[in-house]
Order: sequence, then structure tokens, then C-alpha cells
Amino acid sequence: MTTKTLRLFAAALLSLALLPAAHALRVKEVAAVQGVRSNQLTGYGLVVGLDGTGDQTTQMPYTTQSLNNYLQQMGITLPAANLSQLQLKNVAAVIVTAQLPAFAQPGQAIDVVVSSMGNAKSLKGGTLIMTPLKGLDGEIYAVAQGNLVVGGAGASAGGSKVQINHLSAGRIPDGAQVERSVPTPLQEGEFINLGLNASDFQTARRVAQVINTRLGQGLAQALDGRTVQVRAPANPHNRVTFIAELEELPLEASVPAAKVVINSRTGSIVLNQAVTLGPCAIAHGNLSITVSSTPVISQPAPLSRGETVVAQRSDIQIRQEPGNVIQMAASPQLSDVVRALNALGATPQDLLAILQAIKASGALNAELEVI
Repeated sequence: MTTKTLRLFAAALLSLALLPAAHALRVKEVAAVQGVRSNQLTGYGLVVGLDGTGDQTTQMPYTTQSLNNYLQQMGITLPAANLSQLQLKNVAAVIVTAQLPAFAQPGQAIDVVVSSMGNAKSLKGGTLIMTPLKGLDGEIYAVAQGNLVVGGAGASAGGSKVQINHLSAGRIPDGAQVERSVPTPLQEGEFINLGLNASDFQTARRVAQVINTRLGQGLAQALDGRTVQVRAPANPHNRVTFIAELEELPLEASVPAAKVVINSRTGSIVLNQAVTLGPCAIAHGNLSITVSSTPVISQPAPLSRGETVVAQRSDIQIRQEPGNVIQMAASPQLSDVVRALNALGATPQDLLAILQAIKASGALNAELEVI
């Protein structure tokens, strides 16, 4: 080996040694403090300033009524006879939704999503007027207003229409201002509860063990497969510091339960690394049915006073491809399972039925979940 080669090899080893360590799993990635969550907000409002793409008020009477209520609040009263004659092509009734984060305080800004609820063609270029956002208890927690950002474009003329993306919904970054905070039970009681993202007794046991090992024995105990109870300091500052340290504790990753997720609408199939396959034999054949119709014209003889009749002649063909019996050996790894399924040569839609049949026979060591 030459000196130059040795230098390159040593430089490669040094670069590998200087690479950052792989990101370890932490408690905060598998669990969250119960009670610390966001809250859904919703409201009804109006978008104005549209370029003739608003609601057709003859079909959406609530748009006219909402605008009339808004004008009355501004001190403008319209005669009842004139309401039915309004043509509000630049106004659209919308539903406004937002997520109020945990610990959000009055004055902070949050994003909102604005969606058309009528027959408006587009919300592009519109402005949402002041809209109160309410929580589940009916109280107002934020007020939204601002210019919409719609990620799309469209044009129509002469009966032709071209559209890119969705035009009847948009966002307003920092479009709502928080008016009221939601109290959280973080500082209440002697204990805090950690809720696991997925129910698993092994993960709950490991979370309790790592907390007791790193922060002190007897602090944590697993109540069930989803909840870990932890004794926390009573002082608010110490409790926040304690939770911050707790969330950063490294956690040994556990092997997930074997699961196959099937989307029956799209034919998508996802297998995790714990899926294994026992020995089995599978026969699969395709069945196709073709129906074709050919128009047949029956022309009467001259001077027979008959009528020309157009009939349909249907031709039905059934073709069934032979299905060979394929023996599938035991597959202890995910790569072997994928290789065995690919050997069948079946489409994703056919694999849905094949996987269900393998599961029923007891050869598929996994849980089937259809979404």
C-alpha cells in the first residue's frame, strides 16, 4: 500500500470519527406531558375584495345577511327592499379555523386557515375582515383579520377553464391575535403524567426506568401502557427545569409491534420492520371480463313503410389466467417478506386480498390495519 493511499485511508477514518453521533431516541419523542396541548378555534367571517369570484348571493342568502349585519355594526342601515337586489360578486362567506398553542398569551399571533363555505370561485386576492374565533366553550379566544395567501391560480374564458391547485381555501400567516389564554394544569398537584404517543407497556416501563435511574429512584411509575406518573417539584421554576431535563433523557428504542397498514382506497401497503412470514403456498390468477357493444342498424325494404331501427349487439368475453401454486419459504426479515411478495407478481390491489388470506391462514405474523 502506497504512502498516498495510507494518507487517504487515515483521512477517511478521521472524518468518520468527527461525524456527529446518531440521533438517539429521547423521552420527548415518545411521550408528552398530559394537559399541555393545543385547542381548536373556529369562526364565521367574510372575505372581501375579490375580483368578481365571490358567492352568488341569489343562491347564498347568508352572505347577504352577514354583510348587512356587518354594515349595521358600522352604522349603515340598508332598506329591506334593497337587500334582495344586492349583487355581491366580491364577497364570500368563509369558515376560519386555527390552533391555539399551549401557553399562548394575549397579544401573540397565530396562523389561521380560511375556507369558502359557499360557491365562490376563488378567494385569491381577498381580505378577511375582523372575525372572532371561539373555542368549544363558546368564548372568544382570538380575533382574525388580514390578507389571504392562496397557493394557486386559475383562468376561464369561453367555456374553457384552467386551474392550478385549490383556490377556495387559503392561509393568513400570523393572521389572528390571541385575546385570552387557556389555563393548563402543569403546576397543579404533586405529580405530572406523561402520555405515550402509542400504547405500549414495554415503552412505558422503559420510560419509568430511565427517569428513576437518571433523576432519582421512586420518582416515576408506569400506571398502564399509555401513562407514566412522575413526582415533580412543587416550585414552578424547578418544575419547568425538571420537565426540560426529563424530556431530554435518552431512551432505548423498542421493537414495534408487527403491523401491516393497508389503504383500501389507494391500494397502498406499508409494512414495518417487525413483520415476518411463515412458510405457505399461494395460488393467484387474474380474472378479466370484457363487454363490448356494437351498434346494428336494421334497414326496412323499400316501400314497406317500416322504420329504421338501431340496436345494440353485445359481446362478452371472460378470460381467466392460470394461477400457479408458489411456495413461499419462511421470511424472518422484512427484506425477505418484500422479496417473497414481489415473486407473486400481483398488483397492489391483489395484494390486499392475498395478505388478508395469508393472515387468515396464520402464516403472516403481523396485525392487519385497514385505513
